[in-house]
Amino acid sequence: MSRTKTTRTMRNTMLLTTLLMAAPAMAMAQEAEAATSAAANAAAQAATPQARIDAAMEAAARAEVPTSLLESKVREGEAKGVPAERVAAAVEARLQGLIRARDAIQEAGVGAASEGQLLVTAEALQAGVSQNAVVKVLTEAPAERRAVATAVLTDLVRLGYDSGAAWARVNASLSSGPEALVNLRAEAAASLRARGLLSTDVAGGLSGGLDL
Repeated sequence: MSRTKTTRTMRNTMLLTTLLMAAPAMAMAQEAEAATSAAANAAAQAATPQARIDAAMEAAARAEVPTSLLESKVREGEAKGVPAERVAAAVEARLQGLIRARDAIQEAGVGAASEGQLLVTAEALQAGVSQNAVVKVLTEAPAERRAVATAVLTDLVRLGYDSGAAWARVNASLSSGPEALVNLRAEAAASLRARGLLSTDVAGGLSGGLDL
């Protein structure tokens, strides 16, 4: 065999050996790439709006928060034709507000709250009312006026009052009887409308609280 052929054969053998040695590493790299791609797809799937909504529902059940209060936000979004991403964000925000409201109600020690009270309390906290002011309303307002007092407190904060000043006005109206609270609510609602804002709906929560 000529020297040239021998050299060529040796080169081919070395190349084949190199390829054989590299094959397992290439296979592992391909498997790792496939696993990374699958993980990315799984993460993307988990982050879909519906998955986020489902996760919020599960979290609400674990926190003993009524899932119906989240379902109503989903229905509201669907009725308005809101993009699914915004609906998911609103549901997540409402869940956090409801959990804070549950904690405030427990701190106040007023017993189990109705869904309406839980929602209006959540909306108050999300509107910027301090938890301290919320607890004061819950503990000092008569049970039959608690939700309305919380709603008025929220309206006043939305008008620019700080929580302390808002509570002082609500507390004064509570001391003056039911009619004074009703009048304060009407006054606050009229001021909000004049500014193009929405007043608190005691039955359904703060109409403008969670943007959709």
